[in-house]
Amino acid sequence: MTEKVRKSAPPPDRPPRREVVTSPRTIAARRPRYPVTREIDEQTRLGEVYMRSLIKTQFRLALFVCTVLGCVVCGLPLLFLLVPGLHEVSVLGIPLAWAVLAGLIYPAFVVGAWLYVRQAERNERHFAELVERQ
Repeated sequence: MTEKVRKSAPPPDRPPRREVVTSPRTIAARRPRYPVTREIDEQTRLGEVYMRSLIKTQFRLALFVCTVLGCVVCGLPLLFLLVPGLHEVSVLGIPLAWAVLAGLIYPAFVVGAWLYVRQAERNERHFAELVERQ
């Protein structure tokens, strides 16, 4: 009698043997990649997308700063209108309304402009890092 020899599974203490599978096209020419800066310079669709994203980010920042400053500028007269007792208050002989408008509005504009420039430069740095990383 002849017995058929069966291949048995590998013992449980040894994992199955791994085989490496490679593509026959490993030496195929790859499509050259263009840097994103070239896409922007040549004004391609991808370059337009990158620039549009930067412009939108800067526009949102400008809207935010203008909204905050607008609320401060419009809020102070509204505050003096709603709280009638503030009309009689004076600081060093100057009515409080004038002192606040002269003393807070211009520094608020300067601080808002400084923060805007700082954040705009940060946005541009992030954009430049994104473009250089690609």
